[in-house]
Amino acid sequence: MLIIPIKEGENIDRALKRFKRKFDRTGTMRQLRSRQAFIKPSVKQRARIQKAQYIQNLRDQEDL
Repeated sequence: MLIIPIKEGENIDRALKRFKRKFDRTGTMRQLRSRQAFIKPSVKQRARIQKAQYIQNLRDQEDL
């Protein structure tokens, strides 16, 4: 559970912004979305390889 102490006289919008930033850094939503469906390890590996190839292709085109 995230605890965001609110200082005396602090604007609630500012505290909410700090909460959202802290929540994003924990990665909770990414974890929940990834756990909604099982993805086989071979499919994960294939996607990782395709992403690496795509990035490498971009870098090769940039060097030209």
